[in-house]
Amino acid sequence: MTTAPFAMQRLSTEEIPRGQRMAFLHDFMARHVWSGRRLLPADDDAIRVDLEAMALPSDLLVSHGRFTPMRGIRAGDLLQDGRQNYVWTIQDDEREISVAGKAPIRIGAGDLVLVNEGTCHECWHGRPTSFDFVSLDRRLLAERAPRIDLDASYVIPAAMEGMSLLKDYVALLRRNPPGSVRVAEAAARHVYDLTALVLGSAVRGGTERNESSIAAARLRLVQKDVLERICDRDLHIEAVARRQGVTVRYVQRLFENTGTTFSDFVRGQRLEHAIRLLKERDLASSTITTIAYDVGFSDVSSFNRAFRKRFDATPSEFRADILSRRATFPRGEE
Repeated sequence: MTTAPFAMQRLSTEEIPRGQRMAFLHDFMARHVWSGRRLLPADDDAIRVDLEAMALPSDLLVSHGRFTPMRGIRAGDLLQDGRQNYVWTIQDDEREISVAGKAPIRIGAGDLVLVNEGTCHECWHGRPTSFDFVSLDRRLLAERAPRIDLDASYVIPAAMEGMSLLKDYVALLRRNPPGSVRVAEAAARHVYDLTALVLGSAVRGGTERNESSIAAARLRLVQKDVLERICDRDLHIEAVARRQGVTVRYVQRLFENTGTTFSDFVRGQRLEHAIRLLKERDLASSTITTIAYDVGFSDVSSFNRAFRKRFDATPSEFRADILSRRATFPRGEE
């Protein structure tokens, strides 16, 4: 069986005998998530971890998991491994963190914490919590944020500009792993650029920003939103903008920068879906009118006009041609 080149690796401690769970967890994390940390559960008899991780180009690692109360320690003796990547986490509950021996600080739910692995640090949470974890190559992140080494750690509030986009984009990657090296490389660049974006107000002196890559990441999320609702006749740009947390004008500019419009993109995707249905459905089970409504058009006349303009034929002519070819060539011989 062929596996996807960037498939998620998963672990659930529910599938592991209770006494062996921490050993399996440390092994999984060392191989797929991050090494050089000690994990100490608050209750050895109540360990529950569900974890998934995916390695991408540019030494980027994306992970998501749910942990019972636990402490994570990057102690001085562990720094001998020489790791100096930057790692950031976002958790859905409050936690505490201490960096470089300083007094612990409380991190709010949804806030991002970025830490250099070359620094001793310790974090802990007292309740079951979900988290997003991303590890980034220090050199590649520094290219986008040249002054990032001025501090060993950063705390970015959940409400900071770009935070929702960064979190949504990483979640999109987890749900839809890249199917090729080219796509994975582009996705990794977007994560680096978006991380630099949210660091903009935290790094002393600011960071370099790649606005074109940020726009490309947002456009991909908008297009995914549209495709998930392409058959909805009430699909409007206002609703898409609201779900994405941006203005209507911003969505319009995203499409204009690619030489098209929001309406043209929606219409084009609906017509492509109509082509598939015309090929798959037989005349007895689905009329042209039914297909027009099924792909999101509000009336059959506008569907016919758009179809003819796009494919230089009416839907009826297109279907007749398909039926004619099927009659001439038995299935599988076209």
